[in-house]
Formats: sequence, C-alpha cells, structure tokens
Amino acid sequence: MTHRDLSQSVAIHFYATAPYPCSYLPARHARSQVAIPTEAIDTALYSQLVRLGFRRSGLYTYRPYCDSCQACIPVRIPVEAFRPSRSQRRAWQRHAGLTAHLLPLVYREDHYQLYSRYQGTRHAGGSMADDAPGQYAEFILKSGVDSFLVEFREGETLRMVSLIDRLDDGLSAVYTFYDPDVSGASYGVYNVLWQVEWALAHQLRYVYLGYWVAACQKMAYKAHYRPLERLRGSRWVRLEDTD
Repeated sequence: MTHRDLSQSVAIHFYATAPYPCSYLPARHARSQVAIPTEAIDTALYSQLVRLGFRRSGLYTYRPYCDSCQACIPVRIPVEAFRPSRSQRRAWQRHAGLTAHLLPLVYREDHYQLYSRYQGTRHAGGSMADDAPGQYAEFILKSGVDSFLVEFREGETLRMVSLIDRLDDGLSAVYTFYDPDVSGASYGVYNVLWQVEWALAHQLRYVYLGYWVAACQKMAYKAHYRPLERLRGSRWVRLEDTD
C-alpha cells in the first residue's frame, strides 16, 4: 500500500507485520501496519499520520492492523475544552512541588536507572523489564521527528521522565516512566495535566494519548480525561459515556 504526501512529494509505503503476542489482551495475537521509509517521515508527515491513528516506537511509525480486533482506539484530548475531574485536580495539587525541565534526547544515567526501576516494578516480566542501556536508547532516544524529554524533579530527586513529540497541532505523549516507590503518588495523572497546560500555553489544540483499550486496565485510564476524542474510521469524534 502506498500513500503520497502531495505537499512534499514523498511516497510512503506500508507493510503489515506477521502476527505477534498482543501486549494488551491475553491469549490474543496482534499485527501492525508500519510506514516506511523511516527517514522520509519528518514532523509534518508524522503529524498527518498521527491524525490517521499512527504512533511511533523509536524510529518506527505504526498503527494496529489486527485481523479480527479493533480494541486499540486512538484518543486525544482537545485541550481548550478539557476540564479536570476532582481527583485529577487533587493529583495536580499533590505534586505541585515538582519542577519540569525540557531536555534534548540525550542519554542520562539517572534517567536510565529510573526507567529500569519503573519497568522492573510496574511491568515485571514484560518485554522491556530487562532492557539494557542500548535498548533503552533505541526506544527513548531515537526519533526522526520533533521530540524532547521532560524531567520532573522534587528538589534534586528525579521523579519522572516523559518523552513527547511536538506535532503541528498538538503533543503526542510517547512514553512516561516514574518513580515506582513513592506511596500514594499520581505521577501519571500529573504528567497528562502538565502536557495539557503546556499545549495550551503554546497554542496547540490536542494532546494525543495513544491507544485506549477499554478491556486492558493499564490502558483504560485514558477514558478518565474528558472530553476525549476518538478516531472512528477517518473522523475524530467525541468519546461518549456509553463507549
């Protein structure tokens, strides 16, 4: 399959992967549709692909392409309309002492150590639980688009790191890892709210949260941000309470 971006005259091709074990739903297999060549996908083209439901992992741009399942639903927050819930406001206040620093995609040992602790605690037994520094760098630090890191510190202590892509109409939340040992923390909620505030301050319309999977607990939380839009076919529509 081929798509031609007329504004840049770049031909993008797509291929479907072989089936592999699904990361979200047990006893299922998944496939992905991958866009190539990777070096042709810059920020402008990637922004178009994200609006079509694509994401990236390192240098690879993909979207779910499963044979008999459509559980992975792309979602985004329209930041001007967003209103945090009471619990989300409490999370914002709870972590008001965090300071954010924007950084380029460079290796930092304390970032890697935090990533390793997060994977080992939150995703023990997962495919990334034993990532070596090189695997971490391939996943977090390789990008062909406009990307940056945000580190969040409490005093001098590193608490959270987020990898974010800047698109032409918003932010794409690629990946976030945080201190798994702080009792009662709501770092993930705080991070989403921070991205909403940053997008508003920079006159961007959306924060893209990736895929919402209602039947997967670690992905279902995304429906708690309202209003939320979902991609249905080729149109973005409001996620209803009945969805």
